[in-house]
Amino acid sequence: MKAELEAIQTEVLEQLKQIASSDELETLRITYFGRNGKLTDVMKGMGSLSKEERPIVGKFANDVRATLTEAFEKTKTALESQQQEQQLKDEAIDITLPGRKPAYGKAHPVIQTLERIETIFTRMGFQTVTGPEVETEHYNFDALNTPIDHPARDLHDTFYLTDGQLLRTHTSPVQIRAMESQKPPLRIIVPGKAYRVDYDVSHTPMFHQVEGLLVDKHVTFSELKGVLVSFARQMFGDQTQMRFRPHFFPFTEPSAEADISCTVCQGKGCRSCGHTGWIEILGAGAVDPEVFKAVNYDPEKITGFAFGMGVERIANLQFRIPDIRTFYENDLRFLQQF
Repeated sequence: MKAELEAIQTEVLEQLKQIASSDELETLRITYFGRNGKLTDVMKGMGSLSKEERPIVGKFANDVRATLTEAFEKTKTALESQQQEQQLKDEAIDITLPGRKPAYGKAHPVIQTLERIETIFTRMGFQTVTGPEVETEHYNFDALNTPIDHPARDLHDTFYLTDGQLLRTHTSPVQIRAMESQKPPLRIIVPGKAYRVDYDVSHTPMFHQVEGLLVDKHVTFSELKGVLVSFARQMFGDQTQMRFRPHFFPFTEPSAEADISCTVCQGKGCRSCGHTGWIEILGAGAVDPEVFKAVNYDPEKITGFAFGMGVERIANLQFRIPDIRTFYENDLRFLQQF
């Protein structure tokens, strides 16, 4: 048995010299020190020794175990040291290299445009209000003097939900809610999302709008023109010209569409403006008396004007983007330009 122990000690010490990883060391430990290991099996045989041999062989066996245990610990320490050195080497940082600037997120071009529009109107004394995107037909159509047979109420234009609800087709319903909860004078803008069944180079199913409303005594159409001309020049530059064309909206009378001089050719005529020198940017008009009646305002004493613009349309003109759908394709090459 003593000879077996000496052989195991020599064998283990030789194998420890070849160990290259912690996994190999653990495998070797189990092979000799495990429940069914070689050294363990030899130790179990000590019961068959005579009383005279047992103390001598037992002491020798303990010395062998102590020697091997110490050898295992030294090997383990050496492996851990090598692993740590290799990790430090792999993770070393060359402080002489130039630093890498972190990437900073920027606001989406549509949001940049929306924030700029809000800033301009805030400076002119307008208060920002918001409202629900899921609306009722009353607020989205009825209270805005939109008759039941109006094309805007058709399924191919409006996203209808259940229980008479729908996704608002414009932000104008918030104007009704604001007038119901406040008495004149009222000067608000309503930025937010709107939804229509439409998708092409100049329309998307979800888009952003900014509605404006000013209600007080003796409000005139000329004041509406003054506000919008001021906005256009702050948004597109002092050289911007604006014209108004008669139009129809159910909730304003008289109504108009407003054009600005083309931002590409400065009004000289080009493909962007259809060689007319003008580009339409918004709709506006004097608030229809029927709308005032719907919110219990007296149209004999109160007048006002309203306007609405598509934010993507303004962003298109500001950044000269030919296809409105580009804003929502999530192409980082495009978005990083802003």
